[in-house]
Amino acid sequence: MTTGNIQLLSDTLAEAKAENRAALVAYLPAGFPTVDGGIEAIKAVFDGGADIVEVGLPHSDPVLDGPVIQTADDIALRGGVKIADVMRTVKEAHAATGKPVLVMTYWNPIDRYGVERFTEELAAAGGAGCILPDLPVQESALWREHADKRGLATVFVVAPSSKDERLATITAAGSGFVYAASLMGVTGTRESVGAEAADLVRRTRAAAGARGGLPVCVGLGVSNAEQAREVADFADGVIVGSAFVKRILDADGDQAAALTAVRELAAELAAGVRRGA
Repeated sequence: MTTGNIQLLSDTLAEAKAENRAALVAYLPAGFPTVDGGIEAIKAVFDGGADIVEVGLPHSDPVLDGPVIQTADDIALRGGVKIADVMRTVKEAHAATGKPVLVMTYWNPIDRYGVERFTEELAAAGGAGCILPDLPVQESALWREHADKRGLATVFVVAPSSKDERLATITAAGSGFVYAASLMGVTGTRESVGAEAADLVRRTRAAAGARGGLPVCVGLGVSNAEQAREVADFADGVIVGSAFVKRILDADGDQAAALTAVRELAAELAAGVRRGA
């Protein structure tokens, strides 16, 4: 039975911690601007210094995502992107780099595709796991059973509104890391990531208690090296999505310019997560 790369994910986060820095986690949707172009963009982001990449499964109603990622999802969906293309993106990005690649997806596409089939294919592609922003932990048993069997991480999302009891449930049920949404609202670049994120990381770690808990990676709002450094001071990982997508949109179809732009942004952010070291 093919198993996925949860161990590679855990090792990557542990290595960053051993280097006294946060891991840089980048997000890009599959099929954007095209399937091949998206794969090349992920390779460029890794080349620039990202430790981990989340591949977005484009969705027609991405409730957690702001206008920049919605625009990219729309481009990918209009281009006819399918789950098979998402799996190919994971496979080629991981094979080319040897780095951990996750899928970020809403629950509905997995539910329709079939949990067993989805986890089998993701493991076969070399995927490290899945981030599931809208799957309630109390309804996740079937997913977790198949993910565990296949060596895939189950990453749940917590928010500043999450009560301590829920944080304890999530840190016990999840694997790989916990995705801490830094503030209430949707993804997008912001002027400040702020104190709410630091408090959420502290509460998430406290909720894990004596188990030591999963690494906590912070996303929503980080767009530059300064913000990455700010978040790296208190989080195990810094997640950046909209800023990468915006660089590709701004390249306006010039593939070479897009790849240069995302590689440069990754390098800036990689320096940011290390500067506090």
